[in-house]
Parts: sequence; C-alpha cells; structure tokens
Amino acid sequence: MTPIRVFLVEDLASMRDLLNELFASSKKFRLEGIATTEAEAKLWLDDNPHGWDLAIVDLILAQGSGFSVIERARQVAAHAPIVVFSGYASAGVAQRCKSLGATAVIDKAEGDALLKWLDAYLPDSPAA
Repeated sequence: MTPIRVFLVEDLASMRDLLNELFASSKKFRLEGIATTEAEAKLWLDDNPHGWDLAIVDLILAQGSGFSVIERARQVAAHAPIVVFSGYASAGVAQRCKSLGATAVIDKAEGDALLKWLDAYLPDSPAA
C-alpha cells in the first residue's frame, strides 16, 4: 500500500515532533512536508500542489493564520482532506473552518480524536 502523504502546518515544535513520530512509526502515512508559518505553508502548497494527500493544519501560528492555509489548500487540491488540529476548536471556529473547506476540526485537547480520525481515514490498519 502506498502511504498517504501528509502536509503538516504546526508552529509548536513539541507538537510537530509528536506528529512526526506518529507518522514515522506508521506504514499508512508519510510526512511529506512541514510548515510553521502561513507564508511557508502557502509557498509549500503552491510548489507542491500534487505532493500531498492529507493536510493537518493548526489555526494559530506564530506568523499568520491557519484559516488562510485552509483556503489555499482547498484551492490547490479541491478534494484532499484538510484536518484542522487546534486548541481553538470551538463550535463557531469549527463552522468557519468547514465553510473554508476543512474536512474535520479536532481539538488538540482531544488528541485521541485525531488518532481515531486517522484510523477511520484508512480503516484497514491502525494509524500508528
């Protein structure tokens, strides 16, 4: 099975490391690109429009916003899943993210929910 190529937008080093370890230990997913700012993310998406299958995007970045990243990701890959993984996943924020094209919105406080979503994405085997 060809691994799902993941593009990660996350500015917290500890969270990047955790997700990187998760994907490194998985045969289902491969971390293809990482961006820590809105500008980096948009540039990566523009340079790699067909280089990813799944995006995981934080909303509050040290520089810029994940909202704009969702919009750009949706523009370059109309059908690829975009998962917002943020500590600010209120009902209103989730609605805004989905209106921009996010597939799912998961609160970082519920990390197991991300694992469950990833398992459901390819149900044949566990995410990790």
